[in-house]
Amino acid sequence: MTETQIKFDDGAAYEKMMGVWSRIAGAIFLDWLAPARGKRWVDIGCGNGAFTELIMQRCTPAQVKGIDPSEGQLAFARARGGARGAEFVQGDAMSLPLADKSFDVAAMALVLFFVPQPKRGIAEMMRVVGPGGIIGAYVWDIPGGGFPLEVLWAAMRAAGIPVPLPPSASISDMAALKQSFVDSGLDAIETKVIEVERDFAGFEEFWDIALLAPGIGATIKALPAKDHEALKAKVREGLKAGSGKLTAAGKANAIKARVRA
Repeated sequence: MTETQIKFDDGAAYEKMMGVWSRIAGAIFLDWLAPARGKRWVDIGCGNGAFTELIMQRCTPAQVKGIDPSEGQLAFARARGGARGAEFVQGDAMSLPLADKSFDVAAMALVLFFVPQPKRGIAEMMRVVGPGGIIGAYVWDIPGGGFPLEVLWAAMRAAGIPVPLPPSASISDMAALKQSFVDSGLDAIETKVIEVERDFAGFEEFWDIALLAPGIGATIKALPAKDHEALKAKVREGLKAGSGKLTAAGKANAIKARVRA
């Protein structure tokens, strides 16, 4: 695998490819986070607003602000009906355009492994959350094979095709994730494994949606037709896909903590 810059700029494509997964995992994450109502939230790396919408619908927040570097993603988020009332602002997770201690809860949903310096991202979360506030995150367990497209990645590796990785993929290991929070001086640290499933109408829908992934889709579409079909057949075999409905799985590692008073 290779670490590379993976950019998400198409909010509609992201919605089909990862937004659905984010909400499935995010619902479990929010139930576990169990924040009190009426809190001020910041959703860092909010993307197209998939997780932000969950916050609005499930947490009765007093305020929600979404931060993301992609204006294309933010435009989709601003048009998302279920996220109405949230504010979306362009910004960098390692240098948030927010005042100190201005929020009660900071969350990163499927984001921390995209932050080039995860501990700096955690430090920014701590800076903008007041004492006693909650910090939480969940990431696909990439080292443990938990990424929902792992079967595709495995087929690509076997064929000698480079697989792009987020810049901080190693942080998604549970031990590394927990240690990063310990090193940051956070309190009351807890972790949870989130296992999820997603239904597809069939293998073709799974395949078409998988090819929306930045980097991977372009790489596969550029393959000679023979190699493309061979890879596709390998993925179908790995999923044990027949002619009917297909269920795919993913596993995420989640963590939550409090900012010391």
